[in-house]
Amino acid sequence: MINLFERSKPSGDALKRLKEVISDCFKIPETTTLAVAELNCHEPDCPPVETVITARKEDGTLETWRIGKRIDDIEAQDILKLKVELRE
Repeated sequence: MINLFERSKPSGDALKRLKEVISDCFKIPETTTLAVAELNCHEPDCPPVETVITARKEDGTLETWRIGKRIDDIEAQDILKLKVELRE
């Protein structure tokens, strides 16, 4: 049985680093709010853990990226891969 309340928390350093890399890679201004959530997925064809990064711009528009890894496991190349995928 899955215990929804026993989840490990990502490290504060990993979260800070992730926000910095996303901000640098996508040239996100300081006026944009970044939210990062680590979610467990139970849907078919979904990774067991997914990190969802949302940028809320000053005008209220949102941009969302998803990475099929825990926050602590995300590396800079995962962010660069997102950028490449957006160009295609």
